[in-house]
Amino acid sequence: MRFDQELIATMVAPQSRVLDIGSGDGSLIDYLSRQKGCDAQGLELDMKAVTQSVAHGLPVMHGDADEVLADYPEDTFDYVVLQRTLQAVERPREVLHHMLRIGRAALVSFPNFGHWRLRWHLMRTGRMPMTSVWPTPWYETSNIHPCTIYDFFALCAEDGYVVRNWMVVNGDKRSRLAEQSPHLANMFGEQALFLLQKQAR
Repeated sequence: MRFDQELIATMVAPQSRVLDIGSGDGSLIDYLSRQKGCDAQGLELDMKAVTQSVAHGLPVMHGDADEVLADYPEDTFDYVVLQRTLQAVERPREVLHHMLRIGRAALVSFPNFGHWRLRWHLMRTGRMPMTSVWPTPWYETSNIHPCTIYDFFALCAEDGYVVRNWMVVNGDKRSRLAEQSPHLANMFGEQALFLLQKQAR
């Protein structure tokens, strides 16, 4: 698994019901099923990835998060995971709403467009940056809604989501920036990972 997936796995309680949106090759749901006894299933838009996952015996369904999440009943899952996919969905606010409608908690990871290297590249060249986290040119990328850590905090505040935990990932290491300052995290964090819940009624 990628390092951010390993961190996600540590935040999922054993024996939980989990939906992994953008499950890719199914590495995370495979780990959660085998190592933590979770009832884990995936939702993936890329049909090739779905076929590969199913061929390995993983319960992954083909579907678009923008379209199918509305069909799930409330509180179907303990955790709904959206790994590196928030910036690629058409309606991220609506997707987050459904994640916290159908799940008791949401785990969201995304690349931070506020990272200093991206800012510097834009300022120096005037062109959209490409990095290991943003690996494709602007005209081919699926990333249609890039956001910063500040942007995500603001959206959570606007929609009433409680941030139970959050962390910053740089490469294959967990950074201490989140513990130090959101400002430092927004400037120097490559990726962010948030654990969200709805406010108690």
